[in-house]
Amino acid sequence: MKDVKGVFRNLEKMLRQSSWFGDDWEIYNRGNYLQLYKQNWFNHNQGGVHFETFIESPQIKSKSFPVCVHAEEDCPQQAEFIRQLLSLEAERINGWKGYKMLDSSYGVCQRTLPLNFKNLEQRLYEELNRLRTLESSIDKLLLEM
Repeated sequence: MKDVKGVFRNLEKMLRQSSWFGDDWEIYNRGNYLQLYKQNWFNHNQGGVHFETFIESPQIKSKSFPVCVHAEEDCPQQAEFIRQLLSLEAERINGWKGYKMLDSSYGVCQRTLPLNFKNLEQRLYEELNRLRTLESSIDKLLLEM
């Protein structure tokens, strides 16, 4: 079994070196769990809007893991925010291979990937880059809330 924490360390390094990664972006990396978010996304306690992925025991056992967008309890007007974000971005998200809209109190969308360590950092980086295209809609809606 490959070192998951090493994968997430390398992924964090890749994200921080991205041309788009500026002072307003944050990464919460717990070793086998990572959130990517902007400072204005109410995620200071990991309970706001963020992109998330994790590879823990259940994911290793099932040989698959999620990459998702969450708007959790610290997100202002959470249900309305999710409704409006999906209204703005459903067409784009539906065009992404493997992504599904989530029907939960805090989930926006998710893709489940097979757990294969070949090029894992690169695959995760590509997925987070894809989710990052939601940035302007998220920023706009949070400013309006």
